[in-house]
Amino acid sequence: MFEVTVSKPIHKVLSDLTGEVRFDVALHLAIKDLLRLKLKEAERQRKGFEERYQMSFEAFRQAWHEGRIADKHAYETERDYWEWEAAVTDEQRLHEMMEELP
Repeated sequence: MFEVTVSKPIHKVLSDLTGEVRFDVALHLAIKDLLRLKLKEAERQRKGFEERYQMSFEAFRQAWHEGRIADKHAYETERDYWEWEAAVTDEQRLHEMMEELP
């Protein structure tokens, strides 16, 4: 383990947010809360695209490569593809991070 110096304002904010006075526990709780918040946002984005296109990203990607997406090179469609892929990737990565935490 290593030693870290934390300013009093940061320690106070972490303590106030988590209700925990011990820094290591407060930091752990804050990180878990941040991961849950980020995961919720990634899920919301993914579900929004699934509702818009009525399919999963994998189905959309396959349809894209098979030429079954109308105007696939239109700005909005390409932007949706990249943002949807990012949301799916973020969601997977955030799930992995949650599993790594004790």
